[in-house]
Amino acid sequence: MSYVSCALRVAAPRRLPAPWRRPRPFSSATGPTAKKSVPYQKTLKEEDSGSREPSRPPPSSAEVVVVGGGSLGCQTTYHLAKQGVTNVVLLERDRLTSGTTWHTAGLLWQLRPSDVEVELLAHTRDVVSRELPEETGLHTGWVENGGLFIASNKQRLDEYKRLMSLGKVYGVESYVLTPSQTKDLYPLMNIDDLYGTLYVPKDGTMDPAGTCSTLARAATARGATIIENCPVTGIQVRADDFGVKRVYAVETAHGTIQTPCVVNCAGVWARALGQLAGVHVPLVGMHHAYVVTERIEGIQNMPNVRDHDASVYLRLQGDALSVGGYESNPIFWEEVSEKFAFGLFDLDWDVFTQHIEGAVNRVPVLEKTGIKSTVCGPESFTADHKPLMGEAPEVRGFFLGCGFNSAGMMLGGGCGRELAHWIIHGRPEKDMYGYDIRQVTPAAPAPRFHHSLTDNNRWIRERSHESYAKNYSVVFPHDEPLAGRNMRKDPLHEELLRQGCVFQERHGWERPGWFSPGGAAPVLDYDYYGAYSQERHKDYTYNQLLEDEYTFDFPPHHDIIKNECLTCRNALALFDMSYFGKFYLVGPEATKAANWLFTADVSKAPGSTVYTCMLNKRGGVESDLTVSRISPGDPLAPAFEGDGYYLAIGGAVAQQNWSHITSVLQDMKLQCKLLDCSEELGMMSIQGPLSRVVLQEVLDTDLSNEAFPFSTHKLATAAGCRVRAMRLSFVGEMGWELHVPKEDCVKVYRAVMQAGARHGITNAGYRAIDSLSIEKGYRHWHADLRPDDTPLESGLAFTCKLKSSIPFLGREAVEAQKAKGIFRRLVCFTTEEKVPMFGLEAVWRDGKVVGHIRRADFGFAINKTIAYGYIRDPAGGPVSLDFVKSGSYELERMGVTYPAQAHTKSPFDPDNKRVKGFY
Repeated sequence: MSYVSCALRVAAPRRLPAPWRRPRPFSSATGPTAKKSVPYQKTLKEEDSGSREPSRPPPSSAEVVVVGGGSLGCQTTYHLAKQGVTNVVLLERDRLTSGTTWHTAGLLWQLRPSDVEVELLAHTRDVVSRELPEETGLHTGWVENGGLFIASNKQRLDEYKRLMSLGKVYGVESYVLTPSQTKDLYPLMNIDDLYGTLYVPKDGTMDPAGTCSTLARAATARGATIIENCPVTGIQVRADDFGVKRVYAVETAHGTIQTPCVVNCAGVWARALGQLAGVHVPLVGMHHAYVVTERIEGIQNMPNVRDHDASVYLRLQGDALSVGGYESNPIFWEEVSEKFAFGLFDLDWDVFTQHIEGAVNRVPVLEKTGIKSTVCGPESFTADHKPLMGEAPEVRGFFLGCGFNSAGMMLGGGCGRELAHWIIHGRPEKDMYGYDIRQVTPAAPAPRFHHSLTDNNRWIRERSHESYAKNYSVVFPHDEPLAGRNMRKDPLHEELLRQGCVFQERHGWERPGWFSPGGAAPVLDYDYYGAYSQERHKDYTYNQLLEDEYTFDFPPHHDIIKNECLTCRNALALFDMSYFGKFYLVGPEATKAANWLFTADVSKAPGSTVYTCMLNKRGGVESDLTVSRISPGDPLAPAFEGDGYYLAIGGAVAQQNWSHITSVLQDMKLQCKLLDCSEELGMMSIQGPLSRVVLQEVLDTDLSNEAFPFSTHKLATAAGCRVRAMRLSFVGEMGWELHVPKEDCVKVYRAVMQAGARHGITNAGYRAIDSLSIEKGYRHWHADLRPDDTPLESGLAFTCKLKSSIPFLGREAVEAQKAKGIFRRLVCFTTEEKVPMFGLEAVWRDGKVVGHIRRADFGFAINKTIAYGYIRDPAGGPVSLDFVKSGSYELERMGVTYPAQAHTKSPFDPDNKRVKGFY
């Protein structure tokens, strides 16, 4: 018999292969012998008849073809059928679950540091524990034995307390336990090094075969067709009359199915399937493992355990445990075999040992417990540890539901429902922006990954490794990746680096975060945290600055950011915002497109700049941006005929805008173009009461209120260079943005800094922007604004041209909501107590939870914590301004409530005098 303690002894250190080379074959001889076998009583492998013929002939056509019979494929097929798409076909090359699903641990934890993911997990739990048994009369294998999160330090317990507070908003029962209470709950646990735990009684586990076979039964009962032993050999793509590529048919070894829609749920094999359609799927395959112990007396009915600090989980398996986790040196699966079905790899004990050590420390009886079997199978992982979902930008009708980072079972129900809604209605119901494949397009700059990154194998490996290795790390508010850095630098990067800029990484770009008085803090090449015999960096200043901020209290650099903010409020600051997306919408029908796309009336005279939103059909906010009218012959714009508009968009959402606009233009078949000049232009914003005095020395144009009013733009010359000056502000001060050709950025920057030196100008970064903008009440897309929020709910009704007769996308939904009433509303809160908040805090009104905080920061000018969150009336009524004003509020942070004041206007400069130059 193999023993856990034996595994510790035999796993001697050895040199592992470099991550970019193919790992050598591993043999179980490197560790204790144990059979390779999953711990489930039943798998669908046993039901294999041995025949390679399809379980039924493929039809000639289908509305939707789902490829891949694992968790996501089965869930998506079930939800499509449930939502009325009965002519849906699921194709599986072998048997259901045969790829990665059959060997999964099947854990479901209800709490995650994301409100959307909490909702997705809740739906999965509901599907497997209630919906499917009610529909089919079958048991899915759901076991509700609870979950226990282990904290060995204050920061970890603080993270769990944040989850507990968020859970109260969604009715997820959870309790923070002391070490002694934990011992009472789990007598076999070692509590000597415990700081505390979080107990969630209704967490549990799923059985992959039971869940997927029940989903298949329910889907076929609703009209879906499931065909096993039917591998896909090709995908036919055709261009329409406007050159837009669309799915036409799916080719299989047993016939062709004509269809306008394919859903790629092929897991590790999704990359190869995407290549058949010319779609890039940026994921990698890795070995992911756990071991199953022999029987343990006293373990029955214990909750599942996640010891994040030891990077290990303990899953109850009847009267035994499954032990696994996320190691720092995972093995990449270099050559993904298309014949691999119901297969397992030999376990490499040298890699796996760290999990054994953590497990034995937490449950000491494991040291003398036998290992019954090892389970090491393939899983797909992505560069940001988030799934890839939605319609691919390269081919219309090609959808993805893959790259689930070993969480496909627990996210499957929620994501399957959203993907089905996406396919049917063109958009998901929930905010799935963080999973959206459109953010990975090779067509334009991407919030998740730029095309220069997604076809860069080194970058994919580095980021996928870091995401895997840090999967169990505490999610701190101001953490940044170390892998895959310095891929996209704006023209001022080196200039700012020398001045102490501490950069943030956003979607490939290095953007200014804040400025350290300690001097340069460059980001160095990735060292894999010392894995694969890589030497760790010593005296790594940038990494040390990040680690200093690993806290849920005010960070140690709080006062530095305060100085940047107050200098902007009292004098002036320069913000490098060059990573912004910069698009031109031009052509004979550009105005027709602009009228339909934008909620505000942007068809004004050249020289105007308008803040506006873009909506989806349901009235949800797809974007907020500025749109400036330009004329043909504009020297800073590409040559065009007809009408022209210059769009400036936050860099984090540039691809969201590009994809949304492109889809609308394709669907409307309009004669206009969207051109991307993001890389060609830099952008600096000079803001503060002294901005006019300083810029008047640099620009050759009159900056008075009369000559250059707010919300206008002009071409001007600065330091001998042509620039586009816009009078706008994202921080609530008088100021101008300078949009500058990249080759002139350094020259213009130095001229502004030289002119501002005697006026006390300072560099400032996005940490200051976050604080200044929330203080003024300006919205951040994907924080205060999401596709499931409307302008009426978010306080942006003023951006909608409802008083005009001009139709725009989403207008009908907005008008219907206005007539019916607003049942959730974004509210600003402040607290007198100076306590740090970061979002996810629960909002209490008159003793009842009414919502949670989306975004929070500290406002230095008003010297208060500021938080924004959407609230509802627990009685189900409309949320009027009177409702907001009449309540007594508290914000719950990590289990502690703080009295809060609700505001119906910005607490800073509510009359908007400063942006107009009145001080």
